[in-house]
Amino acid sequence: MKKKIILSLVITIVSYTLSFAQSSPITIEKSETRHGPENGSLVIIGGGTVTAEIWEKIVELAGGEEKARFVVVSNASGEGENFYAAAVDSLKKRIGEANVSTLHLKTIGEANDPKNLEALRQATGVYFSGGRQWRIADVYLNTLTHQEFLNVLGRGGVIAGSSAGASIQGSFLWRGDTKTANILIGDHTQGLGFLRNSVIDQHILVRNRQFDLHDFVKIAPQYIGIGIDESTAVVVIKDDLEVIGKSYVAIHNAEEPFFFLHQGEKYDLKEHKAVRPPRRTPEN
Repeated sequence: MKKKIILSLVITIVSYTLSFAQSSPITIEKSETRHGPENGSLVIIGGGTVTAEIWEKIVELAGGEEKARFVVVSNASGEGENFYAAAVDSLKKRIGEANVSTLHLKTIGEANDPKNLEALRQATGVYFSGGRQWRIADVYLNTLTHQEFLNVLGRGGVIAGSSAGASIQGSFLWRGDTKTANILIGDHTQGLGFLRNSVIDQHILVRNRQFDLHDFVKIAPQYIGIGIDESTAVVVIKDDLEVIGKSYVAIHNAEEPFFFLHQGEKYDLKEHKAVRPPRRTPEN
């Protein structure tokens, strides 16, 4: 009971804070979608090895090998790690070195400086690397750079990311504490909100996290919870979600117990319903 009371208070405080967050340069456009982007697409990856199938989908959604232009945001890795190197190398092999750049601004002032945004203005895709998601929020949340991320979606591009780069795409930032990723609701609670009214977890089966979103979504039913295992992704176009990759995705909403989806299975984010393929009947 104490846990639920505390969690309810956190939700109330965060909702109140977010209602005043628009003193920032972010433009909120009206949308017919419930959770997904009105334009463009999202690829949200649960960490681990990003498979060739997932990379191919990311490049395809960015315009294909001939047209794709990517910015890799490496902040989540911190200053001493290079979790982003594999992503940069994978993209360069597919679309050419000249078409991939990295972004690692260090202050909110830099993120609000238009001279740092030229590569994003030309991009058809953005990729957020792994590490700690709060490091992304610290620099880019509610800045001109954040607006340019949204503009990539607005012109039909793709935003992708793995591990921390998955969780940052939600509106509520899960595991956003600066001390440890084991604190579920920490000192950073606002994500970049590409997938609206959502909370996203990663590495769920490998790290036995599949139950962690359950209580949160029950108490805060306005959110949908999406837990993604390693080497697995959800592709979101408008309010259509499809699973690709090797493992499973857990869907948490307040209307029913959580359940798993796997490769090729789909979920309607507007209606909060799994889209099951037609049942095959034996041929006579």
